[in-house]
Amino acid sequence: MLTPAALPTPLIPLDDPGLARLGVELWLKRDDLAHPAVPGNKWRKLAPNLERAVAEGRRGLLTYGGAYSTHIRAVAAAAHGLGLASVGVIRGEELAAAPRNWSLRAAEAAGMALEFVPRSRYRELAARGGEPREGFLVLPEGGSNALAVRGAAVVAEELARRLPDPGERDLVCCPVGTGGTLAGIAAGLPPGARALGVAVLRGEGYLEGEVARLHRAAYGREFANWRIHHGHHGGGYGKVPAELEEFAAGFERRHGVAVERRYVAKALSAVYGLAAAGELAAGTRVTVVVTGLPDPGDGLSRS
Repeated sequence: MLTPAALPTPLIPLDDPGLARLGVELWLKRDDLAHPAVPGNKWRKLAPNLERAVAEGRRGLLTYGGAYSTHIRAVAAAAHGLGLASVGVIRGEELAAAPRNWSLRAAEAAGMALEFVPRSRYRELAARGGEPREGFLVLPEGGSNALAVRGAAVVAEELARRLPDPGERDLVCCPVGTGGTLAGIAAGLPPGARALGVAVLRGEGYLEGEVARLHRAAYGREFANWRIHHGHHGGGYGKVPAELEEFAAGFERRHGVAVERRYVAKALSAVYGLAAAGELAAGTRVTVVVTGLPDPGDGLSRS
């Protein structure tokens, strides 16, 4: 049986003297604590898709991801909890005969069948959102579809209920990999509040197009209250350069909050960098959505 999520997730202010001197408040939305097996934005995006799979009598979930994909592990755990089959199509046919890494072992332990495909074939499948399979609900890479956007919008709705006097001084920040979480947050924000996505990969222009596409798919229109910052991806997806590792470790020491490196550290680093550059006006209240838990071995560069 799938354990219910612990919602709403905690919202905490942080005392950060460096940001305070610049007139910027920092809050954390601890979505990493949403669910023990399907954490953070993975729960937000999967929950409405899981409801659909059960309502339609699907026998399983099929999705796509890389060798260290949190989404792959989350789908495996969620399907197992609901008594559904799961299939993960993994980028890189060379991995089929290689020893399983900790992430793929976890997915298989939850009952997921792994299918390894050539990278060129994977790109084709990912570009069109996957390939239908009888009896399965197909989820795109990262789980970002119209239902997922509406699931992520609940984050912003929770913030609107719990932040004191939400409005024009509020900036809600999240990392961006496929765009679904940012699209949902932007759609759910109260009037005046804005959303800032921090790209975790090289995708300028492409990611903006994806967020706009997801808005049209979920709501039939686009939103103008968001933007994506592309200056803190650290060199590409999964890359954790030494300066980012140093920043994340320092944040952990100062605030006692464990920081996931591939996504959350980049979002936090961007907030500090933008504040130092004077790009966040005095009086801004930034809420960073902590979208996931640290992985074993975090801080290592992965592709």
